[in-house]
Amino acid sequence: MKKSLSAILALCVLPVICGCAPLIIGAAAGGLGAYAVSKDTVQGDSDLNFDLLWESALNIARQRGIIQQENIASGYIELTADSSKVWIRLIRLTQATTRIRVSARKFHFPNMDLAQDFFVKIISGAR
Repeated sequence: MKKSLSAILALCVLPVICGCAPLIIGAAAGGLGAYAVSKDTVQGDSDLNFDLLWESALNIARQRGIIQQENIASGYIELTADSSKVWIRLIRLTQATTRIRVSARKFHFPNMDLAQDFFVKIISGAR
C-alpha cells in the first residue's frame, strides 16, 4: 500500500518539480487538449483540416500584429504582437491530424498568456 501511494505521489509531483506543468485549455478550445512544451510554448493536436487551421492562424496573426514571415509549405508564421514575438507552427502529423505549436516571448522573456490566447483563437477560428 505504501509503495503504490509513494509511486502515485511521485507521478503527481514529478511534473511540478520539472517545471513543465500541463495546461488545461481543453474546455476553452472545444475539447482539444493542449499542454506546455516549454515556458513559452503551447502545443496541441487537432483533427481539423490543415488548410482551415492555416487560414485561421493567418487571420488571427493579421488581426493581432504584423507578420514578418509566413510559409504555408512549412506551416510557419512569425509575427510581432503586443510588443511580443510570436511563432506559430502547424505540422501535419497525418492526413487527418495537425499539430499546432504557438510560442511567444516579450523582451526575451516567455509570454505564455499570449501563446495560450493565440492557440485558443486559432482553434476557435477554424471551427
